[in-house]
Amino acid sequence: MEKSNKELKGNKYSFDYSYEKAINIYNRSKILSVEGQRSLAESYHKMDQNVESEAVYSKLLSADVDIIPEDYYNYAMVLKINGKYDESNKLMDKFNYLKPDDLRSKDYAANKFEFSNLIKDNGKYKIEHLNVNTNADDFGTSYYKNKIVFSSTKSGSKMIVRKYNWTGKPFWDMYVSDVDGSQLANPKNFDKGLNGKMHDGPVSFSNDGNFMAFTRNNYDTKKKDKVVELQIYFSSFKDEKWTKAEPFFLNNLEYSVGQPCLSSNGNTMYFTSDMPGGFGGSDIYRIKKEEKGTWGTPENLGNKINTEDDEMFPFYEENNGVLFFSSNGRFGLGGLDIFLCPTNGSEFGIVKNAGYPLNTQYDDFAAIIDANMTKGYFSSNRIGGNGGDDIYSFDLLNLDLGKKLIGIAKDNEGNAIPKTYITLLDDKGAIINTITTKDDGAFAFLVESGKNFELIGKKEKYIDGDSVTNTFGKEYIVKADVILLTKKEVIVQEVKKEEIDLGKILELNPIYFDLDKSNIRPDAEVELAKIVKVMNENPDMVVELGANTDCRESIEYNQILSDKRAQASSEYIKKRITNPDRITGKGYSKSKLVNGCTCEDNIGANCSEAEHQKNRRTEFIIIKK
Repeated sequence: MEKSNKELKGNKYSFDYSYEKAINIYNRSKILSVEGQRSLAESYHKMDQNVESEAVYSKLLSADVDIIPEDYYNYAMVLKINGKYDESNKLMDKFNYLKPDDLRSKDYAANKFEFSNLIKDNGKYKIEHLNVNTNADDFGTSYYKNKIVFSSTKSGSKMIVRKYNWTGKPFWDMYVSDVDGSQLANPKNFDKGLNGKMHDGPVSFSNDGNFMAFTRNNYDTKKKDKVVELQIYFSSFKDEKWTKAEPFFLNNLEYSVGQPCLSSNGNTMYFTSDMPGGFGGSDIYRIKKEEKGTWGTPENLGNKINTEDDEMFPFYEENNGVLFFSSNGRFGLGGLDIFLCPTNGSEFGIVKNAGYPLNTQYDDFAAIIDANMTKGYFSSNRIGGNGGDDIYSFDLLNLDLGKKLIGIAKDNEGNAIPKTYITLLDDKGAIINTITTKDDGAFAFLVESGKNFELIGKKEKYIDGDSVTNTFGKEYIVKADVILLTKKEVIVQEVKKEEIDLGKILELNPIYFDLDKSNIRPDAEVELAKIVKVMNENPDMVVELGANTDCRESIEYNQILSDKRAQASSEYIKKRITNPDRITGKGYSKSKLVNGCTCEDNIGANCSEAEHQKNRRTEFIIIKK
């Protein structure tokens, strides 16, 4: 369908974020293409006119012409904002069916049955609307010494007030307020030298308040057909004043970087960007300063945090190791929701939706919290505010972020065993996570509360260690060590216990497989023949086969491959022994590596093929003599 001149003009307004003008011109067009209808629905959504957006999406989907999965998703999000949760879920079920591998689909499928808990007020928060709010947009708080800095579109006493295409309101400036209990008081312009003619803020400070990172528009763009993108700038407090703003090296005319969050020493920064190479929309990144003081390489926080939609407003509370962020791509109550994620070094735990009343069907975002994890602030455009975005304070009264499971891999004499491969499994035997211990043998996992877990330790020249534990208690830290025994000690114990000559059995070697193969090799047939002979000589003997893979490929892929190897090994023996039920096989994916070739954090990246070969094996366990 050829697009009318009005539709093309509406597209230009939409591209420039002039959504109100786009809506006007689209509605004056006698007919719109499918693309034009999508743009009209999105323009209404961007202007928070979601009832009108719903009507356009309904008409679009009822026509059933050139519908794409994203139409179902976008319509579902608008319905959720309008409080029509059941209808929204029906559309998300369709989206999930069409795009099951989409991160948004996976998060929806994993959490949709949690909705009844998310919508309840379980007494986790006490929320208070702030008197400092105006009918402008007030949002994006940051701790600054004993004060709070926030962003606002109130124009103050400027001679010329420039207005933002999207909202028609003035551009953001930074303001500083005193803290008066849960309220903010006496807001003042933070620094006239840093508040320029366009967007400035939100901002983040180092703990001493002498270094800041803040968001601002790129003033130097020469593009005529695109609203300027957001960028990050830095300033230091020297000689009783803030220095001239210095640009972040990642600033770019083609994409945005913004919403910085600095660590206490200012040497690590979390930020938001829609730079190429992400998962879609805006993603959250982390970057650290190198020894010379220059910023290193940005790290995308990965699909445990980011989705194909927008993840924004990161805040890292480093005293407790908890990341706060906002997302409209994860399952929530509508619009942007606030999420929390505990961390363990560079590892992220389970992401949790903060729930009602911190989250509503509207946009809830930019949460920050003090080092005691008791009081904080967030922003929202929910009903009951002064108009647009408002700032709220909250008390955190009761929140369960899961548990930290720690332990040490030890031998039977209590000595720590470094480089031990630890596998964490749930009570159904499914692998949750793996880790290789450091030199002190210590390990740590972030896990859910109220669950049973099994830990398996694997190390060359040791017999596997096994430990079970649970997280039903109130303590945040749960301890569970894994004890491994040397093979020599185990053999002596088994011979004494059974009081028979098991030497011929204990000398059996594992069989090995080619990369990505499950067929029995000629060299493996030699070892399998020994098993067959021993089992025929001992008609009551029961043996379990444990099949393994090397570290390459995913856990799920290797589980399938190890199951095939276990089946091939057991079928070979079953055909050659009496009472074939005495032999069983089980695949362990890559959970029982015998060396340091783990493929984690680049460990084992330089392993030889011979070293990987040691892990592609089937082992034999005597269950009954």
